[in-house]
Amino acid sequence: MKFIETPSFKLATYSKGDENASKLALVLPGRLDTKDYVHMTSHVDFLAKRGYYALAFDPPSSWESPGDIKNYSTTNYLKAVNELIDQINKPTLLLGHSRGGAVSMLASRNPKVKTLVLAMANYGNTTEPAPSEVENGCAVSLRDLPPGDIRTAEKKKFLLPLSYFEDSKLYKPAEALAKFKGPKLLICATNDEFIKPEEVQAVYDSLGAPKTFLELNTEHDYRLHADMVDAVNAAIANLLKTSVK
Repeated sequence: MKFIETPSFKLATYSKGDENASKLALVLPGRLDTKDYVHMTSHVDFLAKRGYYALAFDPPSSWESPGDIKNYSTTNYLKAVNELIDQINKPTLLLGHSRGGAVSMLASRNPKVKTLVLAMANYGNTTEPAPSEVENGCAVSLRDLPPGDIRTAEKKKFLLPLSYFEDSKLYKPAEALAKFKGPKLLICATNDEFIKPEEVQAVYDSLGAPKTFLELNTEHDYRLHADMVDAVNAAIANLLKTSVK
């Protein structure tokens, strides 16, 4: 692990590839997920082999990126992405899972973003916690330990302030996606507990070309299935071959 400092943040990263490569790929984890989950590292490795300087990072104030959890927000996640894009200053591919997909859509307004890959993405507001998940004004979130290819008995516990959910309401990812003109790959999961394939299909149908749609027979946390991680990489390979110049 190494850190990259932007004007506003110190970010813990997992990176591969030549820093002097002509193009950048940012791989963005979902809400309170980590750069060290196996799907994140696999996608970074895969994209680096295809000529990208590729990296994933722990969003500000989570996991190994320093900061108080009260500052963990869509606003700061998006700010970190834009600061990285502008600092590294290369044509950029964004690959986001879940809430990382929402942030990818929002960051697509940055003119350096040329390609989007959205895996089991969140197209609207983040999922609100159930009352039973709220403790002292915070949402209790438990996350598997890396590499995250299995459900771990030991978990990392986050107490996420409810202000996180209010902050997310400031953003409309699908509206940003509708304005993005570059190649985009939308991947959904048959057994996703958060967004149904038909909802993703409706978003896809509303978009202009170039675009690709893929439904995988898996769940939201496809990191638990090595063959599904490979299937996402294969879909990216096809996108790069057919739509990305």
